[in-house]
Amino acid sequence: QLQASGGGLVQAGGSLRLSCVVSGSPFDDYIIGWFRQATGKEREEVSCISSSASLTYYADSVKGRFTISSDNAKNTVYLQMNSLNPEDSAVYSCAAVPLHRGWISFMMHDMDSWGKGTLVTVSS
Repeated sequence: QLQASGGGLVQAGGSLRLSCVVSGSPFDDYIIGWFRQATGKEREEVSCISSSASLTYYADSVKGRFTISSDNAKNTVYLQMNSLNPEDSAVYSCAAVPLHRGWISFMMHDMDSWGKGTLVTVSS
């Protein structure tokens, strides 16, 4: 199971840190990804990290502003979001897929487990 938290209302230029706690399954050998879906738009992949933290990915739209990290002792993945703008407003969800399924599963949104999303609203 995955549980995302940390969303809220922030002004443009502000920051938020999202957390995704993974429970019920071994944290090792997974890719944990963040996705977002704005009202009226399709879901898009934002960032992901391998459980060893040796590999990360960022969508071009967030590269340089968002940072993904993991704390294996806490079975938690974080998404630090800086320099937020109104276009970042969306429901953010985290999801997991076994590492052996590869990045293609993340890019295709073919994840095994999805957590309930957390709403991020950026005001202009």
